[in-house]
Amino acid sequence: MGDLYAIITAICWSSAVILFDISSKKFAAIEINAIKNFIGVLGFLSTIILFSIPIPELTINDLLTLALSGVLGILIADLLFLESLRRLGSGLSAVVSTIYTPSIFIIAFILFNESVKIQSYLGGILVIGGIILSVYKMPKTITTRDMYLGVAFGMLAHILTAYSVLIVRPIMANSSVVFIALYRFGIGLLTTVAICVIRSSFSSVLTIFKEGLSNRYVLLGSFLGTYLSVIFWLAGYKYTLAGRAAIYNQLSTIFIVLMARLFLNEPFTIRKSIGVSLAIIGAIVVSIAS
Repeated sequence: MGDLYAIITAICWSSAVILFDISSKKFAAIEINAIKNFIGVLGFLSTIILFSIPIPELTINDLLTLALSGVLGILIADLLFLESLRRLGSGLSAVVSTIYTPSIFIIAFILFNESVKIQSYLGGILVIGGIILSVYKMPKTITTRDMYLGVAFGMLAHILTAYSVLIVRPIMANSSVVFIALYRFGIGLLTTVAICVIRSSFSSVLTIFKEGLSNRYVLLGSFLGTYLSVIFWLAGYKYTLAGRAAIYNQLSTIFIVLMARLFLNEPFTIRKSIGVSLAIIGAIVVSIAS
């Protein structure tokens, strides 16, 4: 089931990206980040109450690990990613994001001595190659400074994201993924709101939240991208090998290309069709390497 959860994660996240892309014309990136974290926390709390999920018995070390995961993966990594996206643009940023999968491979091996079959590595190469072929387009106006800083910020963001999910993996073995998500995003929400208040004012943050919570694109994007995708994302890492989950997660970029064609009327070129085909073949190779 872990493989299926990882694929559902990619579908949910790619849908959310399209919705966030539409709403980004009205809200700043950090504002969307704060709103989606808030909706995610509400969703996790509601699920826990509705299904009477018992509170896990966590040690002080577990709580500190979850707090570290939230700060690294939701506050710092998200801010670095958004800054990288601003400097590089979506196409080049998507290419940089391919470091996520090898980061998972390396960190999972260091932390858990975990490795995947050679077919999974081959499938991962096909998926990453398909992504690069589908989305790469060098921005015409990018400066050398923005190029180096954008790539550095993007790489660090994805490495931190990989590390932040893998350090909580042992905790997830005996705990509900919903509680894990609640703890991580609770930390992320508090820190993100604090930054918004420092940047503007408390009354301005309240106004932003009122507008965001009345925007259907932000609401649906947050439900899919923060609530559903995070639950399936964590479940994928809980129930399958980290490397396999990462490869399936990486398919979100391919799904974004397809959805952008369907909902944003973006052109679907021959190069994109070849890239999508390569990524799908790569995913099939990974799926049979069980």
